[in-house]
Amino acid sequence: MKLAWGLLAAWIVHDLEELATMPSFSQQPDLPAPLTKVLPMSRSEAATAIGLTGVAIAAASAAGAATGGRSKFFQASLMGFGLHAGTHLAQSAVLRRYTPGLITTPLVVIPFSVWAWRRLKTEGVPIAPTDRRLTLALAAIVPLSHAIARLPRLRRT
Repeated sequence: MKLAWGLLAAWIVHDLEELATMPSFSQQPDLPAPLTKVLPMSRSEAATAIGLTGVAIAAASAAGAATGGRSKFFQASLMGFGLHAGTHLAQSAVLRRYTPGLITTPLVVIPFSVWAWRRLKTEGVPIAPTDRRLTLALAAIVPLSHAIARLPRLRRT
């Protein structure tokens, strides 16, 4: 199912923007205090975190392709990808500036997510009931990826 691989493609486009902008954004001296303690990120840390998250998105896309979009893992990942657009919009609104991922959020993330759900519905794919454990596990992937990416830095200190 091409739609499932579309999730991976949309994610790649979105995360290339994040990879290109996250390191310089994260080191801006005028960010609010809580962010300056957790955000500074090198390009290699950003690439590692994005790569680790990408493994999960690729696995979700493969599960979606193998099941014709019926996989709970795929559907939950698709939902998370779409909903995370809200975090990008909220971050930029709160900080009143560009934040990594902001450009591709309205151009890629939101349109792809809306299109994909409509397409699943049109094709008669049943929507899997929400699984709280799966949702929590998927929600942990990005922060866990960032934590793993920072392990080498923690060892040096």
